[in-house]
Amino acid sequence: MDLTSINPVLLVASLMVAATPILLAAIGELVVEKAGVLNLGVEGMMIIGAVSGFAIAVETGSPLLGFIAAAVGGALLSLLFVFLTQVALANQVASGLALTLFGLGFSALIGQSYVGIRPPATGQLNIPFLSELDVVGPILFSHDLVLYLSIAIVAAVWYMLKFTRAGLILRAVGENHDAAHALGYKVVRIRIMAIMFGGACAGLGGAYISLVRVPQWTEGMTAGIGWIALALVVFASWKPWRVLLGAYLFGGVTVVQLNLQAAGVAIPVEYLAMSPYLITIIVLVILSKDKSSAPASLGRIFHASH
Repeated sequence: MDLTSINPVLLVASLMVAATPILLAAIGELVVEKAGVLNLGVEGMMIIGAVSGFAIAVETGSPLLGFIAAAVGGALLSLLFVFLTQVALANQVASGLALTLFGLGFSALIGQSYVGIRPPATGQLNIPFLSELDVVGPILFSHDLVLYLSIAIVAAVWYMLKFTRAGLILRAVGENHDAAHALGYKVVRIRIMAIMFGGACAGLGGAYISLVRVPQWTEGMTAGIGWIALALVVFASWKPWRVLLGAYLFGGVTVVQLNLQAAGVAIPVEYLAMSPYLITIIVLVILSKDKSSAPASLGRIFHASH
C-alpha cells in the first residue's frame, strides 16, 4: 500500500471531472420536477447523449459538435416522454422506465460500430496566468468548457427559480397545475419546455462520460449515473446548490476509491466500488430532512378540461 502516490491536486481536479455528468443530469431533472413532472428516463437520455455525441464527434472530428448533438439527442428522446405523459396522459413512472429501457437498447444498437474507437480529444480552457498558478491553476482553471458550463447552468437555474418571473411560473405549475391553468398559464407547454431542457442536460452529461471522462464508447457506460442523479434531486430537497454539493461529493468519493484501489489499500475492491453510492446516499439523507420544497403536483397527471 502506497498512499504517497496519490496527488491531492490531481485528485481534486479529477473530482470535478467525475462530478460533471451527474451534475448536468441532476440539474436538468430538478427543473423537470419543479414543473411537476417525474421523469425516470434520465439514464436512457444520458446513454443516448453518450452514443450520439460520441458518434458525431468521431465522424466530424469536433467534440463541440458532439456535445451539441448529444444535447439535441437527449432533447429529442425526451419528446417521446412528452408524447406519452403530456399528450397521451400515460403514467409518468411507467413512461420514464420505458424511456430508459428504450435508450439503453437503442444506444447499444447504434453504438456497435464505434466500440474500440478513440474520440477526438476535448480541449482544455487554458486561462493566461490563472492556469499557471501552482495549486489553484490545475484545480480550477485547467478544465474543459463543458465543466464550467455545468456550474454556470446550476447558477442560472438557481437564479431563474429564485428571482425571475419564468421561475415563479414554473414553480407555480409544479405546485398546483390546476391553479396555474386557471390563471391562464399554458401548463402543458411549460412542462414540455422543462422536459426538453432536462433531456438536453442529460444528453450533455452522457456525452461528457463518453468524450471526456472515459473517452470511448461502451454499451451501458452510464452505469447507473442517471439513477443517482434522480436520487440526488430528491435528497437535495429540489435546491440547485445542494445538487451541486451532492454531485461533487459523489464525484469526490468515486475518485478517492479509484485512487485507493490503485494504491493497493487492503480493502476488498467491491466495498470500495460501492462506497460512492453508499456515502452519497447517507449524507444526502441527512441533508434531506426538509421536505417542504417538494413540488405538490409532482407526478400528477394534468387534465386541461378540469
